[in-house]
Amino acid sequence: MIPGGMEMMVILLIAVLLFGANKVPKLARSMGEAQGEFKKGRQELEQELEAQTEVSD
Repeated sequence: MIPGGMEMMVILLIAVLLFGANKVPKLARSMGEAQGEFKKGRQELEQELEAQTEVSD
């Protein structure tokens, strides 16, 4: 479930309180990079499974 507008505001406020305003952009950037790597790995795994399925048919 993706949080809505109010939930995102609360999460952002908590992040600012925990990490400080200057570290939030760095944290968001690293989370975005991690998400990109995860998507890339998932796509590679799906392609590999597809290739294995084609070989076994």
